[in-house]
Amino acid sequence: MTKRIPDGMHTVTPHLICADADAAIEFYKKAFGAVETARMPGPNGKLMHAAVRIGDSTVMLVDEMPEWGALGPKALKGSPVTIHLYVDDADAFAARAIGAGATEKMPVSEMFWGDRYGQVEDPFGHRCEDAEGDAGHVQRAEAGLTEGAGCAASAHPAVSFTARRRPAPPRRRRSR
Repeated sequence: MTKRIPDGMHTVTPHLICADADAAIEFYKKAFGAVETARMPGPNGKLMHAAVRIGDSTVMLVDEMPEWGALGPKALKGSPVTIHLYVDDADAFAARAIGAGATEKMPVSEMFWGDRYGQVEDPFGHRCEDAEGDAGHVQRAEAGLTEGAGCAASAHPAVSFTARRRPAPPRRRRSR
């Protein structure tokens, strides 16, 4: 059987569009300890493709290219996506990111689902969550065993994808 996922990659890999991908790479190096693993320059000095490694994960980057419909969060005036990072020390991670130019959006604090958790926004408009994980919190949340108001799945981004399945809205018929 042919191996379809390259070594060092995971099934899901974020691919970020940035107004200045080169500056974003430098920011991620300072803020998150990223290591650049790939770079493909394109026309007009823009990056057609780049990749960095943060911890055990790859993050791909590309410069904004409006002619291809590739716009970053600043051009779109926000993004509904956050990048969740599990780290050994959430406080130190947030401080390092803020020191490198990120903006604190949610101070690191103890959460009812068991993580020490906070959020920062990078200078390119991407929101990043940092958490010191409690290995059992996902299983407890899925089983509805988390203390606090409601199930952790309703508030915790790491489990919201798997635990909050909503039925598709009913299809409306067109009137003739």
